[in-house]
Amino acid sequence: MDAQQQGGVVKKKETRGRKPKPKDDKKDEQHHSSSAKAKKSHQQPSVDDKYTQWKSVVPVLYDWLSNHNLVWPSLSCRWGPQLEQATYKNRQRLYLSEQTDGSVPNTLVIANCEVVKPRVAAAEHISQFNEEARSPFVKKYKTIIHPGEVFIWDVEAQPNRHAVFGATNSRPDLILTGHQDNAEFALAMCPTEPYVLSGGKDKSVVLWSIQDHISTAATGSGGSIIKNTKPGDGNEKAVDGPIVAPRGVYYGHEDTVEDVTFCPSSSQEFCSVGDDSCLILWDARTGSSPAVKVEKAHDADLHCVDWSPHDDNLILTGSADNSVRMFDRRNLTSGGVGAPIHKFEGHKAAVLCVQWSPDRSSVFGSSAEDGLLNIWDYEKIPVHAIDHGLATNSYLCTVNDNYCRLGRRLSMTSKKSSFSSGLFFQHAGHRDKIVDFHWNASDPWTIVSVSDDCDTTGGGGTLQIWRMSDLLYRPEEEVLAELEKFKSHVVSCTSKA
Repeated sequence: MDAQQQGGVVKKKETRGRKPKPKDDKKDEQHHSSSAKAKKSHQQPSVDDKYTQWKSVVPVLYDWLSNHNLVWPSLSCRWGPQLEQATYKNRQRLYLSEQTDGSVPNTLVIANCEVVKPRVAAAEHISQFNEEARSPFVKKYKTIIHPGEVFIWDVEAQPNRHAVFGATNSRPDLILTGHQDNAEFALAMCPTEPYVLSGGKDKSVVLWSIQDHISTAATGSGGSIIKNTKPGDGNEKAVDGPIVAPRGVYYGHEDTVEDVTFCPSSSQEFCSVGDDSCLILWDARTGSSPAVKVEKAHDADLHCVDWSPHDDNLILTGSADNSVRMFDRRNLTSGGVGAPIHKFEGHKAAVLCVQWSPDRSSVFGSSAEDGLLNIWDYEKIPVHAIDHGLATNSYLCTVNDNYCRLGRRLSMTSKKSSFSSGLFFQHAGHRDKIVDFHWNASDPWTIVSVSDDCDTTGGGGTLQIWRMSDLLYRPEEEVLAELEKFKSHVVSCTSKA
């Protein structure tokens, strides 16, 4: 089984401190919260006001955007393989998790997505969508009923299931064992070899090799039954499937491990972050102890980490202190000493996800509980801004007071700027916390993002697929030349008229 193309590692990500609700429950929630929102309305723009401002400039900011309403919140999203290429759009797999309140089972949804090619969608069409409707570009292909924890699925071979109360769980192709407590958030797959990494409440990081299932089957242990339960829920659920034991279990965190990631060039090197504010680098070849442990990587819990696919030395972390930090592992020591080479401060709430662009080595994204997905380019930060913390902005494009700015800020001062250094785009299309997003490696600058809409609409979620206008990231000289050519064309047409 080709795990990266036909199968995927899927683990349920539980929300932090709240119960998921379907979209249908939103009316009651909105009624109870309306008075509180009214009290705040005179102090600051409401979520709906900001959303209306954003939607008014969608034709200017975006090359393409698709909005898809979700009945249940999806707490993870991943692009799959490209299936078909056509003249104006490509068809591609899209994987989504679906977390429910228990009235129906949790599921993994496999969808087929029509990705419109650049410079095809009409500007007036991309902003005319109904927030309460499903997108015509996203079609559900198959549903897998997910029992929980860490599994491997061959999604093409799995039968389609109906997620109704009492339905039997889908049978995983492989069950990855080794955790002693819930593995709720942290999961990664090695890009070079079939290795899987996970972290959990047991404070451990667990490493598996998918190829170990061959030896497992040879010993006759395939098809064993394991117990897969959450502590205290009083409900033991047997999950049937072949078991893969871990290659290694690594201890070094003092609290829940929130995220893990592999070094892009090695299946034996990886890192993890957790609620103990630590960033830990591991090397499986040297044992089960941390290779490097940064004790105070942030000023609060760490929620996410990503290792640059373009430079093995650069690592991003996101935290409940609302910031993203970039570390150079050459600056870190085994004694835990090492400061980030830059701090990115453009969020107003906890950062939940960070991810490097697969196309541009200096570009990455971050999403947070403030409902924003920020796109950063650290090459836009002057060298002395990195060294001394100076605030500057280049090629900033965002919605602020109902207008859009595109241009260069030349101020090189240490005074606090209204926007963060290195930030050049903010996606503000979600009205609640953006729990996950994923760059499309087959279609550069196309991103899928999902939000959990419990706080703003009372339940459900929103999926958006979007691509910013290429005028925002192409070389300045190239963009200006195109605009000048367009200007000349308009003048020519006007004079003929």
